[in-house]
Amino acid sequence: MKRQAKRQAPARTHRQMVAVWEKDPGFKAAYDELDTEFALLRQLLAARRKAGLTQAGVAEKMGTRPPAVTRLETALSANRHSPTLATLKKYAWAVGCKLEVHLVPSKAR
Repeated sequence: MKRQAKRQAPARTHRQMVAVWEKDPGFKAAYDELDTEFALLRQLLAARRKAGLTQAGVAEKMGTRPPAVTRLETALSANRHSPTLATLKKYAWAVGCKLEVHLVPSKAR
């Protein structure tokens, strides 16, 4: 029987790595550009948790399959595609919320 190697603790935590990366102007600019997507993702996940639902539970209420909810949540974090307003409305309804979209004046003009 083969022995498995003991796992070692990582040299740095995720927060420590992000702190280092944020010093890189290129990383900071790319990260800041995704701020809206990350904020929306945090809201979706918080609403799902508050509703006490799993991805499968949200999918059932939306009338879709669990992988579609997984793709929606991961797409926002990976900036793969933008979900439609119709999809976001279904998700919001499934977790007991209402979708609202607001335009905010830009700081940079």
